[in-house]
Amino acid sequence: MKTLRRNALSGYSWLMLVFLYLPILILVLYSFNDSRINATWTGFTWKWYVSLFENRQVMQALMNSLTIGVISSVIATVLGTAAALAVKHYSLRWSNIFNGLMYLPIVIPEIMMGLAMLVLFSQVQMELGKVTLILAHVTFSMPYVMVIISGRLADMGKELEEASQDLGATPWETLRYVTLPLIMPGIIAGFLMAFTLSLDDFIISFFVAGPNSTTLPLYIYGLVKRGVSPEVNALSTLLIVSTVLLVVVAEIYRRKDSKNNQSIF
Repeated sequence: MKTLRRNALSGYSWLMLVFLYLPILILVLYSFNDSRINATWTGFTWKWYVSLFENRQVMQALMNSLTIGVISSVIATVLGTAAALAVKHYSLRWSNIFNGLMYLPIVIPEIMMGLAMLVLFSQVQMELGKVTLILAHVTFSMPYVMVIISGRLADMGKELEEASQDLGATPWETLRYVTLPLIMPGIIAGFLMAFTLSLDDFIISFFVAGPNSTTLPLYIYGLVKRGVSPEVNALSTLLIVSTVLLVVVAEIYRRKDSKNNQSIF
């Protein structure tokens, strides 16, 4: 009976994996299709990838995504690190409320957040463009950075910081030479996570992007409205590969952070 349950659970798990990833594999496969019609396979080719890199609009959308992603991720990492340190070291009455509010951008629907950001920028009469995109991306990615670094700080404890201060180090020296080096893998993982979220975001970016600030997901959406072509498949494949690589690197740093934590304590 136990063997039957185990086999059934294993089969169900594999079925879910096939259901989730088979469409992605088909998309990647047909990005190499020599025919412009996705219904038939006529041969292998790289020409759709070559045409993408020769397309100025694609390159402009890519540069917009990279620029917005890097700037927003740096700001979100700095703010998220500061917020995590504040919640850990300052046990104020409002710290629990602040901690709970920081989780709201994670749990509320993105369409509601995008609409709220659009209303806010309209009320303050801010022109939609790269600045509004950066502010929006910082808003929804900072909580993820805070969660990652808060977990690292919780595992680290206070012993090393207290020992540093007992040896005569100032709070700034303790932060610079003890706390930040210990949580640096978590900071890097948080930055990579924020960059991944920014690179992939469509819904919030759709609301707050201006006419000259089209990101890569928005450009893909514009292509899809005219029909799914091998160029769309190729562009989507590149975006998927980039996202997977960033997530893998972030996970490597997270595991490195966990191993360093275990070796210290």
